[in-house]
Amino acid sequence: SQAIASGDLLFTAGQGPIDPATGTLVEGDVQVQSERTLQNLGAVLEAAGLDFGDVVKTTCYLRDMNDFAAFNEVYARFFPEPYPARTTVEAGRLPLDIDIEIEAVARRR
Repeated sequence: SQAIASGDLLFTAGQGPIDPATGTLVEGDVQVQSERTLQNLGAVLEAAGLDFGDVVKTTCYLRDMNDFAAFNEVYARFFPEPYPARTTVEAGRLPLDIDIEIEAVARRR
């Protein structure tokens, strides 16, 4: 499942930098991959009638924590203040050897 609703909450599956039109990995640095990942997350939220302003918590997985600043620059463009609570961890290996994966919890207002 891309997402599961439970009451007023929506729990998304981890999203990565996969081009939905082709099903292939988006090539590029962590900023390019972050942009595509967040666009994919936005599509899941939109399908549930929600948007980034409804997100209350994210968990972000980076292949390399040295990419945090570059990732954070992209991340901040998608989420309005007040920003959701966030946990960011370095993951040794992500599916398809992607650089980033993001999951979210959103709440219906």
